[in-house]
Amino acid sequence: MNQDRIQGRWKQLKGKVKEQWGRLTEDDLDVIAGRRDQLLGRIQQRHGVAREDAVREVTDWEKRNPDFRLDPTDKSQ
Repeated sequence: MNQDRIQGRWKQLKGKVKEQWGRLTEDDLDVIAGRRDQLLGRIQQRHGVAREDAVREVTDWEKRNPDFRLDPTDKSQ
């Protein structure tokens, strides 16, 4: 999926992400813009979790939302 499509879908799913990770701000969501590595970093920062825990949470979220995939630019995997 190209970045433009990911960003378009991201706008649709901001609410779901906000439900899951309530401490993320609108500015955080704008910066993340569908990029997995950005989401992981912001979850770590705002929720105070380890990288491994953030990866697990995002992976679980992706499994519950199979019609949507984040941009796989995460360099840790």
